[in-house]
Amino acid sequence: MVADLLSPTRTVAPVGWNRWLVPPAALAVHLGIGQVYAWSVFKPPLEDSLGLSGTLSALPFQLGIVMLGLSAALGGTLVERRGPRWAMAVATTCFSLGFLISALGVALGQYWLVVLGYGFVGGIGLGIGYISPVSTLIKWFPDRPGMATGIAIMGFGGGALIASPWSTQMLASFGSDQPGIAWTFLVHGLVYAVFMSLGVVLIRTPPPDWNPGSARPVPPRPMITTANVTARSAVRTPQFWLLWVVLCCNVTAGIGILEKAAPMITGFFAGSSTPVAAGAAAGFVALLSLTNMAGRFIWSSTSDLVGRKNIYRAYLGGGVLLYLGILLAGSSGIPVFVLCAMLILSFYGGGFATAPAYLKDLFGTLQVGAIHGRLLTAWSAAGVLGPLIVNAVADAREAAGATGPDLYTTSLVIMIGLLVVGFAANELVRPVNPKFHEPEAR
Repeated sequence: MVADLLSPTRTVAPVGWNRWLVPPAALAVHLGIGQVYAWSVFKPPLEDSLGLSGTLSALPFQLGIVMLGLSAALGGTLVERRGPRWAMAVATTCFSLGFLISALGVALGQYWLVVLGYGFVGGIGLGIGYISPVSTLIKWFPDRPGMATGIAIMGFGGGALIASPWSTQMLASFGSDQPGIAWTFLVHGLVYAVFMSLGVVLIRTPPPDWNPGSARPVPPRPMITTANVTARSAVRTPQFWLLWVVLCCNVTAGIGILEKAAPMITGFFAGSSTPVAAGAAAGFVALLSLTNMAGRFIWSSTSDLVGRKNIYRAYLGGGVLLYLGILLAGSSGIPVFVLCAMLILSFYGGGFATAPAYLKDLFGTLQVGAIHGRLLTAWSAAGVLGPLIVNAVADAREAAGATGPDLYTTSLVIMIGLLVVGFAANELVRPVNPKFHEPEAR
């Protein structure tokens, strides 16, 4: 019975279905799994209650991002075959179960269960849920692929906008000790199970003979192909690996800040005349989530007009200038720090949302979901690199007696170097060689 409800044939939309009903279904799942961006709210309570270091408290987040990329890569073809409803159901189950396992782990004082639950099991839900609507949205909106994927992936970036204040309030109500954290995780798991199930029920795929009708035409550009490339062939092209480097560098530069946002802003200005309180730090996390979310829609939609390659030039080149701004301002400029971090996170989010449309331009729509899943292994690498760089450098500098901005100066310089590498890789992207194209009948 359940298998029948999740089958691709039960997901096909009836004639006359309004395609604008599909993005809300994708948002229901992406807003749920986007909670991962609020992990930094849990870091200080976990560190205090379980005696963890900053590096160790980041482990569930890091493993979750690693599993996101791996499950998306390994499950991408299966998602294409089983359909978005099946994928969303799997994502909902794994993500919610990850919280429940984590709740048990904290209650028992067994941190390895938190890593297993949130990082491994929940990370599988992240990966399958992330790619579940992408191919479907591109098929519904072939005329506006950047905007369509931007709407859904905007939800992933905005998940922390809801989760950050909500989690903070629950920790204040239940307590930030072991029982309080356990109850908070338990409530998260149950609520997200219900909320994400809305997307499972609402999602639809277009009928085989469907076309956008009066939708606006796609402007002709040399970087947009009308051919198709399979996922197996795509990974043999230099274009795929250049985009892998681009995404990895862009994500590493943003995720390092995002994962440590709350402790980073308090530590950066701890010795200044205007220290940042814990409540303000939580607000900073929510603000970054807002710009991360907005960037996914605004910049991805803009890419439909200016082209994917040009928009990535802005993400990567602009990121270099913004990190330089943080370095030069130091501890004397909270407004500069906040503004630069907001823009960096908007570019970070925009890079995610634009990636599926970039892949569609280069490889066509045949297996764009599966190709996207494989590309997200770059996110797995960045999910380790970004937090590891920021946390390890900060821990080492703190042990050496450094304080304030000196804790993070080396990390910021590394991020600038990575963005320069990503910029160079984007410049090398060219149209895919026709030898990789599938026969037109396919």
